[in-house]
Amino acid sequence: MNRRRLLTFAVLLIAATLAPLCPGQEVPAAGKLKLHGIFASNMVLQRGKPIVVWGWAESGKRVTVRLGGETAEATAAGDKGRWEVSFPAREASAEPLVLAASTEAEKIEMSNIVVGDVWVMTGQSNMAFGLGKVLHSDIEIAQSHLPQLRLFSIDPNEQSAPQDDLPAEKIATKGWAVSSPETVPDFSAIGYVFGARLQRSLGIPIGVIKSARGGASIEAIVPGHKFDSHPIAKRYAESVKQKIAAFDMEAASLQVWNNQLARAKSKGLPEDKWPKKPVNGDNLTSWNIPGKSASDMGSVHYGMFGVFKGYNIKGVLFHQGFNNAMMSVCRPKRYRVLMKLMIEGWREDFKDPALPVGVIGFCAGGDTQNEDNFEAEDYAGAPFIREAQRLGLADVGDPVNTAFLPGEDIQVPGLHPKKKVEHGDRAALWALAKIYKAPVRWETASLVSSVPQGDTMILTFSQKVPPDDMNSIPRGFSIAGEDGKFYMAHARYQSRQEGNRWRPDHTIIHVWSPLVKQPVAVRYAWATSPMGILKVNGHPSQPFPSFRTDTWEWPESEDPDESLVRPKEKTIVKEAADRCEFRRTEEA
Repeated sequence: MNRRRLLTFAVLLIAATLAPLCPGQEVPAAGKLKLHGIFASNMVLQRGKPIVVWGWAESGKRVTVRLGGETAEATAAGDKGRWEVSFPAREASAEPLVLAASTEAEKIEMSNIVVGDVWVMTGQSNMAFGLGKVLHSDIEIAQSHLPQLRLFSIDPNEQSAPQDDLPAEKIATKGWAVSSPETVPDFSAIGYVFGARLQRSLGIPIGVIKSARGGASIEAIVPGHKFDSHPIAKRYAESVKQKIAAFDMEAASLQVWNNQLARAKSKGLPEDKWPKKPVNGDNLTSWNIPGKSASDMGSVHYGMFGVFKGYNIKGVLFHQGFNNAMMSVCRPKRYRVLMKLMIEGWREDFKDPALPVGVIGFCAGGDTQNEDNFEAEDYAGAPFIREAQRLGLADVGDPVNTAFLPGEDIQVPGLHPKKKVEHGDRAALWALAKIYKAPVRWETASLVSSVPQGDTMILTFSQKVPPDDMNSIPRGFSIAGEDGKFYMAHARYQSRQEGNRWRPDHTIIHVWSPLVKQPVAVRYAWATSPMGILKVNGHPSQPFPSFRTDTWEWPESEDPDESLVRPKEKTIVKEAADRCEFRRTEEA
């Protein structure tokens, strides 16, 4: 090779080495320059907070990072060669920036980066549910040309221990995606609607990160380090640790295979269609592995939300509940404890003691409660979990930066109700009014008192609670005597005189039933998909949350693995159905 050809080859080799990595490109080999998976072209950096950038390189190598016109340096250290730099906080800006990281021999460059607010969507499948599958998706998708709305979606990646990075194959959006009709259909419907409303209203870049896992229990979403913070959580954590210690991978794998084989034979499938005998547990999923299951402590947080905790964010929306509301596993006391620990853990992870958190109440699903099935639907885990969500959030003690957003009035039967736009709208109203102080309406109300008066319970509220359809008869109440048997109740607003006219006082409701002569307790909207229609000051987007005035708790054992409900579930369901039939017969 002559000298000129040798020089040309050397120049090309250096150029190839320094060429920027494209978004979605495979991670370089160990020791090579890399940024954390949360960093990519089109991303949104959080305004008003220091901008931290980190990654890995060959240990001892000097890494130079440039963000726009600013430069910072760090040295890769430790066995993994981790490095980290920090830039001063910036104001919101849609002016595209370039982020570049380089060593002497390598360079990574990312473009079209903006500064605004970043919100995380977490929970289970109803938070992950894609925009293209919901009602009104056509008009939402048609309006999704929003260049300053950026989306980042993480596929299920539950783990049994904290993770340092997000694998490229787990980033569903292949980096950060700019909102468009092509990119939004598979993204979280609630997340998109929430982000789109904020972006249009505030006029700044908005980033939305979807970190929701279908089938996840709250136990899996709570940061793992928080389970020692409360005796109830600690007892549960110890039971999981015992299962991890006793787990036999080979035995579990063979059991799954035998079950699959039995099903194949029972269906009469030919032998060539039978499942193959597993090798090294290759037929197991995370659900089969203690500590890694989406039902077990910290697993979703370890692999999804907690992975990018150095990336500053504005706030979090949480929407979950189904897997904790099933009667056989429902544990409201534990859920309430974990709700508080979860929020505290997030605030510790992201070093923000006032991190805004909106909790969208467990959505309605299944059979809608009505006058014919009222009592039969009255006893369920769902309303107890909604109560635990609301009370656990209140236990955090920060009403300024947190809110419970009731959603049980948004009703479509099924495991995944297709009304999701409404949830995103409500969350946006809360955030705009309370977090951003925008001139939009968001109000809350509370039950002030519940007083028995003869055969009637008198309920007083802190604000007016009329239905948004202006119906003069409130619905959704049940009432019980000392025996604890609840029956559908009649209700009316108290009247007050204004001049020569009598008008309803929407702050006071009388509740009664001819079947309960001496009432002691009232419940409202107490079902999976309840009848309740009260709205704070009649505002359609602000339902009054379900509540109860009794202290009859859901049975919970101190043994984390024992269900006190499962052995008598059929009896409970039958008793509820019998009460329903008795009430209908008596009122006929």
